[in-house]
Amino acid sequence: MPKKKKTASSKATGRSRRGKKAKPAKPEKRTPRLLRRRKPVERVEAPPVEARALARYVRISPQKVRLVIDLIRGRDAGSALSVLRFTKKRAAKPIEKVLRSAIANAEQKSETLDVDSLYVKRAVVNEGSRSKRIRPAPYGRAFVYKHRTSHIEIAVAERKSGAAAPAPSPAAGQEATA
Repeated sequence: MPKKKKTASSKATGRSRRGKKAKPAKPEKRTPRLLRRRKPVERVEAPPVEARALARYVRISPQKVRLVIDLIRGRDAGSALSVLRFTKKRAAKPIEKVLRSAIANAEQKSETLDVDSLYVKRAVVNEGSRSKRIRPAPYGRAFVYKHRTSHIEIAVAERKSGAAAPAPSPAAGQEATA
């Protein structure tokens, strides 16, 4: 059955024929939050310098790289470089290269930067793409080899002059003496 049209009297009162109140007209759409401008924030001090470097598609599995990256996370940049230099893992060389690049990026960002005050703020290893190779196997089957790659990201930041280096946590097998 077709719907009945509203009469002129129902439009004037703002009510439909069944007694329900008509919906008010929608207000104009506001601009999305991302497009609205924010007021600039006044900074009292210059923020500490932070720089990062990224190496992508490094041909080492992320699991092996994470073993080495855990050694340098949170350390001063100088001590992290010396740890990497004497680590007997193949992943240490590309990580050292990325760390040196992050330090150079920090130097480039600021002229007043003290390189000795830099520390490894963030060190992350993500999984890159896998290249798949197929090897023939007996009875017409195929074995798939996956060559894993890693994305290594290291961020260094300037440690505030008043803040001391965080104390290393005790080893898993040792108890803290009180």
